[in-house]
Amino acid sequence: MTSAPLRSPEECPIAEWAGTRVTFPFEPVPAVGPIDLKVRRGECVLLLGASGSGKSSLLLALTGLIPESVPATVAGKTRVAGRPATERRPAEWSDTVAHYFQDADQVLCGMRVEDEIAFALENRALPAAEIEARVGAAMDLLGLPESWRDRRSLSLSGGERQWVALAATLVQDADLFVADEPTAHLAPEIARRLHHILVASKGERTTLIVDHRIGEAITAVDRVVALGRGGHVLAEGEPRRFFRDHGSLLEAEGIWRPAASELDARLIDAGIVLTPPPLTIEEALGQLAASEKVTEVLGAFLAERLPPRRSSAGAVIVRLERADCAPFLGKPVLLGIDLAVRAGEVTVLLGRNGAGKSTLAASLAGLLRLKGGRREGPAGALVVQQAEAQFSQGSVREEIASMLKGTDAAGHAEKTATVLAAYGLSGLESRHPMTLSQGQKRRLAIAAIDAADRWSLVVLDEPTAGLDAAATAGLIERIEALRAKGRAVVVVTHDMDFALRVADRAVVLAEEHVAAEGPAQAILLDGALLARHGLKASAAALVRRWLDGEGPC
Repeated sequence: MTSAPLRSPEECPIAEWAGTRVTFPFEPVPAVGPIDLKVRRGECVLLLGASGSGKSSLLLALTGLIPESVPATVAGKTRVAGRPATERRPAEWSDTVAHYFQDADQVLCGMRVEDEIAFALENRALPAAEIEARVGAAMDLLGLPESWRDRRSLSLSGGERQWVALAATLVQDADLFVADEPTAHLAPEIARRLHHILVASKGERTTLIVDHRIGEAITAVDRVVALGRGGHVLAEGEPRRFFRDHGSLLEAEGIWRPAASELDARLIDAGIVLTPPPLTIEEALGQLAASEKVTEVLGAFLAERLPPRRSSAGAVIVRLERADCAPFLGKPVLLGIDLAVRAGEVTVLLGRNGAGKSTLAASLAGLLRLKGGRREGPAGALVVQQAEAQFSQGSVREEIASMLKGTDAAGHAEKTATVLAAYGLSGLESRHPMTLSQGQKRRLAIAAIDAADRWSLVVLDEPTAGLDAAATAGLIERIEALRAKGRAVVVVTHDMDFALRVADRAVVLAEEHVAAEGPAQAILLDGALLARHGLKASAAALVRRWLDGEGPC
């Protein structure tokens, strides 16, 4: 008897969508597809696309969460390891596919951190000794503190919960690791750990990542696939050639591309062709030699990322004096905070996961009672990380209209249409907010606060998470509009490039205190300061350093 020949990876991909279409109830056209896509074993594939292009829906259809948990009609063929996705229930694919969701609370159950990480392994009835060893290895791999083992996941910050959710996914050691926006709420140093994991497991682990701004982990990617707004494949290819060949297409579609790709295009226009095409700013700068032409190109690149000179800020809107700030029902995480936010000024709050940024943001808005010290000023508006927590209406239109109550009803329809258009939500008026993509949900939450136009202080917690390039550019315009109206704006973010474009002042939090505060450019272009606090220098900071004669980074 002779054994059957082994099937090549090309013959049996780990994941496959063949003519797949996903259509949600009451929607006239598919949200995704028809789409044909294969992920080969051992590959690391990055799936890009504008917000609402169906990236997350595609992942949910892979293991049958669509349509079993999320109502929708799925047509075409979707296979996992050569088997139809519908052959097993979603939970039964857990030995093959480990799914890291955009929202950590879709993974976590509010248990102790150790139990959260062990949960999937316990469901497989693995031996206790093996579970204990694998949990410890996962915590070590991601740098999770041992002291967290007995902490409830609900007591952690949003970014810390994402960190734990990542460990709970990787510990499964499944054949396919599917990650939906894995870096959206992670501090740069944790995102860097994920990059190292992806690099170390190249060829061994199959990875499918959906992300709008993957950062340096792009160097671990084997293939990039871009989806258009109709949920079909626009282009795909090896990362270096992909971003050089399709940069203009991505820009036109509002899809993210690395800052290095934008710089590469500028250099090519100036007659400077780098080989190989760079994926990171560090790679690009490392290939350049000082010349008048290079200096001119880098200067223009830098100028585009620095905000214009603005008029000085106005009066203080909210002030904290010797404030001890604590999360709801929690102990203080910030002590003795002195901070003022002013009219017509944008302040960014920076720091590691768990530094207290969201707690300070809510305290500034007056939504958390101080444990000590005092707060002066009116209540502010807060857009939280979990945008859906703010929704209370049955449609996008009603969500905006509900914020206009108490104003002249005659202008409600026009005001609603204007606000939705400003946030790129036109055409979604009848959709239920919970059926939107994560990026669309975030835009709706911010749009509702903007529409109300009643608060002198607006606080945005991780507003760019899940946003594509076009939506991020639109958000910058809306923040500028709030500034022009004399609003004080506070932004919590890990996105250094975004922070540099919008901020007047920056505050770095560390070890329960304000570690640094000052003009945004002084803070955000100080690479040494950012590195000390686990923050990644922006593309502009790296270019500025090169122009200042410090050489490639």
